[in-house]
Amino acid sequence: MRKLFLSSSFNDVASLLEGFAKENIKGKSVTFIPTASINEKVKFYVGSARKAFEKMGVTVDELEITKATGEEISNKLKKNDYIYISGGNTFFLLQELRKSGADKIIIEEINSGKLYIGESAGAMVVSPTIEYVQYMDDCKAAPELKTFTALRIIDFYPIPHYTNFPFAKVVENIITRYESELQLYPISNSQVILVKGDDVDVIGK
Repeated sequence: MRKLFLSSSFNDVASLLEGFAKENIKGKSVTFIPTASINEKVKFYVGSARKAFEKMGVTVDELEITKATGEEISNKLKKNDYIYISGGNTFFLLQELRKSGADKIIIEEINSGKLYIGESAGAMVVSPTIEYVQYMDDCKAAPELKTFTALRIIDFYPIPHYTNFPFAKVVENIITRYESELQLYPISNSQVILVKGDDVDVIGK
């Protein structure tokens, strides 16, 4: 059964993870993918997420996809208990997932029941397409990306940072542009989308 924990700001909702996982997560391990953030000027959220996992007793096994071999990518994604993908540029993230083949392994692992934790870009990249994200992220950051078709694990479209500075206006623009054609799920930094099989819930403030 697919299990996804999709957030805007993981650090703000990390306390909800154990209840969703329905297991003691202390001593578990997470494949921690910061790739979306590596070319971004602002990336404090990556360190915040790492500290949040460590505080919960989860072992962080970092996997920076642009620097890893195919064997390293496969081994880490398969051996660890959870997969986490950080925020950053969604287009660059998808480009690198595709180039490395990590996208296929992640899809297989999620479909096999491994818990996936996505923050911002990491939440949007599991949508059917990331075309709608061009209002939030610069698609020029991924010159080798040939299509906006994403991982297609979910059939809806998370929009992170709803009502939160500095993205509030951008999110409203996305909603105005796409609400008549896409199933949008706007979430604030204190909310999380929980996917369990075919069930989808939004919890938090």
